[in-house]
This record gives sequence, C-alpha cells and structure tokens, in this order.
Amino acid sequence: MATDDIGLALASLAAAYEQLDVNLADELEEQLFRPVQLAYGRARRIHAEFAGRHDLPVRSFEPASAGPPSTGAKGFIANAVTAVGRADACLAELQDSLLPVEVGDADLRAGLADLRGLVGNLSQRAREVVRTIGR
Repeated sequence: MATDDIGLALASLAAAYEQLDVNLADELEEQLFRPVQLAYGRARRIHAEFAGRHDLPVRSFEPASAGPPSTGAKGFIANAVTAVGRADACLAELQDSLLPVEVGDADLRAGLADLRGLVGNLSQRAREVVRTIGR
C-alpha cells in the first residue's frame, strides 16, 4: 500500500538524517523529510476519512524500520526514493483505474492528486542532496 511505502521512506530519511552533519541534515530535512512527512500524514488522514465515509474499518499504520545503520545515509536516501517510487506508482494506478470516480468520492480523488504532488519529484531532490554528501 502507498501509505506503508511512504512510511518506510519517512523512516529511511530519519535514519539518514541521524548520520549527516548539521548542514546536510538541514538540507535533507527541508528537501526530502518535510514533504515525505507531510505526505505520510495526509495519506493516513485520507485513508481514515475514506474509511469513515464508507463505513470501512480504519487501519492503524505501524512505524516502519529503516534497517541497520550500516546502510549509510546514501543507502537510506536511496531506499526512501525507491519506496516513494512504489507509492507513486500505486497512487497512479489507483487514479488510472477510475475507482475513485466510480465510488463518487471527490475528496479521495483530490487527496490522491495531492499526495502525488508532494512526492512526485522526490527523486530529483534526493539526487541533489546525495550529490553533496561526502564533500
């Protein structure tokens, strides 16, 4: 599920943050962590609101594990980019399926578009952050 992948990306970015110096950590936070954190919160809210509107069970999302510290900051960032890519593909597939249109849920359609906007260019921003690590 897209929300789980965004949660994994968030955990990976938090782990990368811990391994960087202050300047790089601040850049990572601004360019990558904040948009992913915002996307994760919105994804959880969209899920809960959709479930509430359609009398479905609400799911709790458990925090993801980023993996061992030996993965390194670059590895954690790469894992985050991969996870966000999977999430974006899942969101695109859902949008393309027209299921949100069939159930007549305009809030869901708007939420999916919003999520894709938040995480859509993460790969490019991550390349810029990674480029400065180790200099």
